[in-house]
Amino acid sequence: MNILEIPFIAAIRQNHALEHATIHVLTQRNPYLRLVGRTTPRGFLIYGEVDTELVTEAAAEALTRLQSGERGLAVHPRCGTNLATAGVLAGLSAFAVTSVRSKSRLAKLPQILLATTAAIIVAQPLGLALQEYLTTSPQVEGVRIAKITRQVMGRITVHRVDLERG
Repeated sequence: MNILEIPFIAAIRQNHALEHATIHVLTQRNPYLRLVGRTTPRGFLIYGEVDTELVTEAAAEALTRLQSGERGLAVHPRCGTNLATAGVLAGLSAFAVTSVRSKSRLAKLPQILLATTAAIIVAQPLGLALQEYLTTSPQVEGVRIAKITRQVMGRITVHRVDLERG
């Protein structure tokens, strides 16, 4: 069995895809929304000032659209996978440049800047590919929305979207 097919991992990848798809639908309806999503083993969370009814409608539409084959909704340009990819590649490229002992650190600064900039440029398409093939799965057949709850913590509104399979 492929590690991505282990039920727990497969569920998280599906949850992540539906989180992205829901945020896509919400921001298509209102491009000025400022939202953050976070995947959980039970579903996902949406942080941001948005009505519960809109989250409910968007999550239902996102699930239907993923089930209808709109795979692109599973990938989001502002996903943490992209940030992590950029950070890792920039760090590794800086490390590679500084590992060469031929020059002082200051003399290596132009090479470090060039290497990290190149790494960040490469990270954008690589992060999207990692989402598509590794961290999300648009294969959400059998997934259903069980419950959506709203919680306000101080000035932060959080919607918990619980999913079920079966």
